Amino acid sequence: MLKKTNLREKLDLEKLRVKMSEERLLAEVKTILKRVSDDYNRIETNIIDQKNTLSNSFNHELLQSENIYHIEQIKKVCIDYRLRFLDSKFFKGTIPKEAISKIRELEKEHDTEIQGFKIIAPSKLFKLEDKDDPLLFAPIGNGYFYLIHQWGNDLHPLRKLMMWPFKNMINLIILVLILSYLVTLMIPMGLFSKSSSPAQFGILYFFMFNSIGSIVIFYGFALGKNFNPAIWNSKYYNA
Repeated sequence: MLKKTNLREKLDLEKLRVKMSEERLLAEVKTILKRVSDDYNRIETNIIDQKNTLSNSFNHELLQSENIYHIEQIKKVCIDYRLRFLDSKFFKGTIPKEAISKIRELEKEHDTEIQGFKIIAPSKLFKLEDKDDPLLFAPIGNGYFYLIHQWGNDLHPLRKLMMWPFKNMINLIILVLILSYLVTLMIPMGLFSKSSSPAQFGILYFFMFNSIGSIVIFYGFALGKNFNPAIWNSKYYNA
C-alpha cells in the first residue's frame, strides 16, 4: 500500500530547499559585491598611488574615437584656459564613483588593468577641492590619451578671455597698456595744471603704465606666477 503523505514533512522539505537556495544566492551576491569592492579599491589605489605608465593595453577597435585626444590638443586647451594636466596622484579633489565605475567597465571590456591616469583641472583643484570641471584621462601611447570621465560644472564662459593675458609676455604688456590708458582717461586733465595738452596726457599715461606695470611685476614675482605655457603640465605650485 502507498504511504500517506505527511504535509508537515513536505513543508519542512520545501522550507529547507528554499533556505538552501537563499543561502546559495546570498553567498553568490556576497562574492559579487566583494569582487566589485575589491575592484573599486584597486582602481582608487591606482589613481592615488599610480605607476609611471605611458600606455595601456586597450583594444583599439573598442575605443570611441570622440574620446581620443593628442597631447598637443590637450596642451593648447590647458594654455588657453590656464589649466593643468597632471598625474592623478596630485589631484586633491574627490574622484566620483561614476568615474570608478567607468574605469571598471573599461577594464572588463578591454581585459586589462588601467594605470597612469591624468587629470585636466584648474591649478587650485590640485590643492583644494573646488567645483570646476576636471577631466580624467588614461594614456593610450604615442602621445594620445583616452577621456574616461568628466564631472563637476563647466568652466566660466569668459575664462579663456580672462586668462588671455597670462599666455605670454606680449599679451600681458598689451593688457597693462590698455589698463593704463583707461585709468589715464579717468584722471581729470585739469588736476595738475590749468590747461590740458597731449604732452600732459602722455606724461600721465607713462606714469600710470609704470605704476600698473610695477604692481603686475611685483604680484607675479611675489606669488611665483608664470605664464600658461610654463605651468600647464608642471606639478610645482610656483612653476
